Amino acid sequence: MKKIILASQSPRRKQLLEWAEIDFEVMVSEADESFSADLAIEEVPVFIARQKALAIKNKLAHNNQTIVAADTVVVLNNTIIGKPNSKEEAITILSSLSGNTHTVITGVVILHEEKEIAFADTTAVEFYTLTQEQIEFYVEKYKPYDKAGAYAIQEWIGVVGIKQIKGDFYNVMGLPVSKVVQTLHSL
Repeated sequence: MKKIILASQSPRRKQLLEWAEIDFEVMVSEADESFSADLAIEEVPVFIARQKALAIKNKLAHNNQTIVAADTVVVLNNTIIGKPNSKEEAITILSSLSGNTHTVITGVVILHEEKEIAFADTTAVEFYTLTQEQIEFYVEKYKPYDKAGAYAIQEWIGVVGIKQIKGDFYNVMGLPVSKVVQTLHSL
């Protein structure tokens, strides 16, 4: 397979494709990540991933390259929880996730020549009830300001705080990598 383009600056998505031994290069997309309030929650990450993929496609001189773009949202009580802007906001987000089950939805768009393949993968994540000290320790040490839902499952908080997940673990990291690999091989 020819080298693909990963339209993402996420170190986790990069790491997952490296683990899958996919030959790729990273091109950071400067796409607008806003979306209409009328869009169904489960459609939001695919919509944003499409914007990222198209932004890269429009930069390229040739249309014969394969572009993979993804976006991940965390949803609690039918509300998308974004990335925290401050320590206080990260603590508030994690306090709301504590003792509850939330959903992680990653939308993926693959552009290959003139074809688009788009899908979303959903994983349910249940946290144990976390203490205020645990939450503050995690935020202070790991500074999860670039993460939807204010956490990374592969970090300390995932090790000590996740009660169970239903679905793809790697989807929670930001890319349902096995599904992406299967899709790339089908091309």
